[in-house]
Amino acid sequence: MLISADGTRTSGSAALFTEPGRNGGVRPWAGDFRPAADSAAIKNPVGLTLTLEMPDGRCGKVVVQSLKGGSKNTILALLGEDQAPF
Repeated sequence: MLISADGTRTSGSAALFTEPGRNGGVRPWAGDFRPAADSAAIKNPVGLTLTLEMPDGRCGKVVVQSLKGGSKNTILALLGEDQAPF
């Protein structure tokens, strides 16, 4: 689930991955988020910082990098901040 600053909750599915950390630092992470068909839309999401909530309740901050797909198959490209929640 993605949660915007105003509390709007957008359900959907995410495909996430991590990259190797550099010099023992925090491992970068990113992925794609596909909103559910019946979920609330996030208006103009590119550049926004949102909270990604995992099914087990863990959360992480993400920035929406871009939109992929068409109006019915929108996918948000996410870049994680700080530690990955998975």
